[in-house]
Amino acid sequence: ARMAGMLINGTPTRTIQPVADARAVDIIDQTALPHVYRILRLRTLAEVAHAIRSMQVRGAPLIGVAAAYGVALALTQRADDATLAAAIETLAATRPTAVNLRWALARLQAVLQTLPPSARADAAWREAGTLAEEDVQQCRRIAAHGLQLLRAGGEQKGKLEIMTHCNAGWLATVDYGTALAPVYAAFDAGIDVHVWVSETRPRNQGLLTAWELGRHGVPRTLIADNAAGLLLQSGHIDAVMVGADRVAANGDVANKIGTYLKALAARAAAVPFYVAAPHSTIDFACPNGAAIPIEERDADELRIVWGCDTAGRSGCLRQVTSDVAVANPAFDVTPASLVSALISERGVCAASSDALLALYPEARHV
Repeated sequence: ARMAGMLINGTPTRTIQPVADARAVDIIDQTALPHVYRILRLRTLAEVAHAIRSMQVRGAPLIGVAAAYGVALALTQRADDATLAAAIETLAATRPTAVNLRWALARLQAVLQTLPPSARADAAWREAGTLAEEDVQQCRRIAAHGLQLLRAGGEQKGKLEIMTHCNAGWLATVDYGTALAPVYAAFDAGIDVHVWVSETRPRNQGLLTAWELGRHGVPRTLIADNAAGLLLQSGHIDAVMVGADRVAANGDVANKIGTYLKALAARAAAVPFYVAAPHSTIDFACPNGAAIPIEERDADELRIVWGCDTAGRSGCLRQVTSDVAVANPAFDVTPASLVSALISERGVCAASSDALLALYPEARHV
């Protein structure tokens, strides 16, 4: 069965959409989920930068596409060299770990800087649209390659039990997702699939995973992050599937904090640990995981919990006083040795520099 794209109440929906003739983009406000489904209209560079920084848009591939639209919005106001340079600098500073952001900005800069200012805005909108379409097609191919891998692993028992971490579904991309794309493909192909979703403290992106799987009808069960080891040990889990914010040239993987612990537990339990990521997430200029910058986020993300009260009003609760010292690293690095395979739009490969270069021979000069 061909994947038709993600559905909200039966309607095919993308996470980011240019508004016809309005020189604006619509996004799903992911900070309002899972309680409220809300579309926000972004009209300026500042609004896009805020959306990325505050995680109204999040997920490495989606951040890259959103940044491309941010450049287009900036150039719609003014298209001189200074505006282009400032837009790229502003957007590049929003989130440090996900490499897709810088990749998208470098691509726009290469296209735009040689053009006369009068041609730049239209070209930027076109290129941002192209990046969005490429993202969708890459995720569809990740779905197909990952499905083959899952089929091979789940053949004997007829049912697939998959564990995830963070959110690497369609909310993290333009459509389909990375790590969840093979899960959706399996579900759409009629395979009996069930997902164990870890909450992913402190930003609780697992709740986004539970929300989107539910919208599509995929059976899922939410777990506390710390329950993962026990479940893996129990022998019920067929595979762990996660996305990535950056894959280093040697196959080390930066992903949402807590990923490394799952990889360790999966290795101890002899459960395959798969990482799904498109070309734009692979950083051939970054030699290994130690060279990946780890974003340290605001301490209040740990001190404050968002949710709904009994009357259905959303709001925040402080769970610890502000004088308590907090460390809040947003990512960790899983060494290549713990990754069973990488799934990209070009196929499945080992997490090693040789295997990555075999899939992407054009990267040899990087």
